[in-house]
Amino acid sequence: MKRLIAFMFCVWVVIPVQAAIVETIEVYSLSMQKNIKAVIVTPDNYASDKELPVVYLLHGYGGNHLDWISKAKGLEKAADLLNLMIVCPDGGSSSWYWDSPVDPTSKYETFVSGELVKEIDAKYKTIKDRKGRAITGLSMGGHGALFLAFNHQDVFGACGSMSGGVDIRPFPNNWDLAKRLGTYAQYPERWEKNTVINRLNVLTPNSLAIIIDCGTDDFFYKVNEKLHQQLLYRNIPHDYITRPGSHSWSYWANAVKFQMLFMSNYFNIGKDL
Repeated sequence: MKRLIAFMFCVWVVIPVQAAIVETIEVYSLSMQKNIKAVIVTPDNYASDKELPVVYLLHGYGGNHLDWISKAKGLEKAADLLNLMIVCPDGGSSSWYWDSPVDPTSKYETFVSGELVKEIDAKYKTIKDRKGRAITGLSMGGHGALFLAFNHQDVFGACGSMSGGVDIRPFPNNWDLAKRLGTYAQYPERWEKNTVINRLNVLTPNSLAIIIDCGTDDFFYKVNEKLHQQLLYRNIPHDYITRPGSHSWSYWANAVKFQMLFMSNYFNIGKDL
């Protein structure tokens, strides 16, 4: 009997109390005429909950839907502890989450902010309102998250960016930007229109909950600092985090924890008042 009790105790200690479910689904994009993969993380108590908030988490340039779950360990714990869903869509290796005026097969703004959200709301027990949706991402995905949230405030209530390319204009020859917009020399108006820092005119104070995070050693640090100053100038409330760090997964694996906590606080605002 003592051995049995000891064995049962060991099993109890080893088996985790919480166990978020991670799955990969395919969502058909009518605008691009193809199936697009997405990783879905649902918390342990998903089956017993009526509806849950969702954080859409975007990858960076050259990445895919598996990046966050494979390179930033702990997302499952965040889903469990904060009681929310996480959706990591494939945004193409260099879409920048625009509807490209150059490439008709790259319409990731339409996909993420429209087609994907509708599919997730149809298939899962989600809060079907902007108050239950947030979007964030790293690098290209940081740009994408802010760009999509600014443009679709009826869809997302909170947004964030980690090491985001929030002003693309200083980088005309990098990361396939010209492939998506045409060259800066030929189409400067496209670059001006599609850079996050020039979209602040669509914001009003508290229209979105915003968090921005960038390492001081990151090549995007200067453009993030400028975005922060512009938001201050316009009296747009936001959280702004900087600390030593470069454009790396070691930085993002830590940064995403703060992002998730920020989103959770947004979702839970008013519940304890």
